[in-house]
Amino acid sequence: MRLLIALIFPWLTFFTIKRPFAGLICLLLQLTLIGWLPATIWAVHALGQYKTDQKIQHALARGR
Repeated sequence: MRLLIALIFPWLTFFTIKRPFAGLICLLLQLTLIGWLPATIWAVHALGQYKTDQKIQHALARGR
């Protein structure tokens, strides 16, 4: 679901992963027609990093 949000509303993705400052910057970037593609790529990349961080935290919590 977040991937679909990242493709349609890249700035909203950052708010769902608790990065509001990056979300505002992404929104400003997305407001320009040329900035839409970089904003989308950035949001998808950040989402991938977020998922990786969640997996690491889960693995560390399970190992304790």
